[in-house]
Amino acid sequence: MSFIDHLEALRWHIIRAAIAIVVFTTAAFLAKDFLFHDLILGPSRADFWTYRLFNQVGEWLSLPGLHMDKPSFDLQNRQMSGQLTMHISTSFVVGLALAFPYTFWEIWRFVKPGLYPHEQANSRGAVFFVSVLFIIGLLFGYYIAAPLSINFLASYQLDATIENQIDLQSYISTLTTMSLSCAFVFELPMIVFFLAKAGLITPEIMRLYRKHAIVVVLIIAAIITPPEITSQIIVTIPIVLLYEVSISIAAVVGRNRTKQLNERLAENNGVA
Repeated sequence: MSFIDHLEALRWHIIRAAIAIVVFTTAAFLAKDFLFHDLILGPSRADFWTYRLFNQVGEWLSLPGLHMDKPSFDLQNRQMSGQLTMHISTSFVVGLALAFPYTFWEIWRFVKPGLYPHEQANSRGAVFFVSVLFIIGLLFGYYIAAPLSINFLASYQLDATIENQIDLQSYISTLTTMSLSCAFVFELPMIVFFLAKAGLITPEIMRLYRKHAIVVVLIIAAIITPPEITSQIIVTIPIVLLYEVSISIAAVVGRNRTKQLNERLAENNGVA
C-alpha cells in the first residue's frame, strides 16, 4: 500500500470510531435521568453502594475509621447554561469511555497488518485484555477512588460556620477525573507487555527499580486521592499488585523472545 492508501485506511478507521463515540454519546444524552440521578450523582447520596459497603465492613471488623457518613454538601449551578453544558460534556465523556474498547479495536485493526506474523500471534487477545483492564479500572475509580475523594473533600471543614456549596462542574470534574485516571492506570500490565515485546523493558529492570516504582505509585495515589491515608492505601494496593503482575508478564515475554531468537539462530545455522 502507498502512503496515501494507508492514510485512506486510517481515515475510515477514525470515522468508524468517531461514529461509535457519537452513538454512545447520544445514548448517554438521551438517558439523562439514569446518567445523572443514578450514575453521576450516586456518590453524593448516603445510600451509595460504596458508603454502605464501608460501613458494613467497619461494623464487622470493629473499625469505626471505615465508617463513611453522607457527604455534607449542596450542589450548585451558577451559570445560565451551566446544566445544559454539563449535560452535553458529561454525555461526551461517558460516550468516550463506553466506546473505548471499540475505538481501540479500530486502532488495532490499522496497526495489526504492519506486524510480522509471529508478532500478530504473540499479541493475540490484546484488544480483549486492554478493554477488560480499562473497564476494571473505570469501575474501581467510580466505586472506590472517586467516592473516597468526594466524601473526604466534601466533609472537610475549616470551621463549622462554613457551608460546602460545591459547583456542579467541580463535582463532575472530580468524579470523571478520578474514574478515568484509574481506568488508564490499570492499563499498566498491557503497557509493560508491549514495552517488553519491543525489548525496551525487562523483568530484571522492573525488580531493580521496584522501590522507586512504589514511591511513584504512592505519589500517583496521593495525586488522585484526597490527603487521607486510608484512601491512599486503598488505591495504592491494586496498583502495586498490577506492578507485580507486570513483572511476571515481562518475564514471560522475555522467555518467549529468547526462545524465538534461539530458534531463528538454529534455523540460520542449519541453512548455513
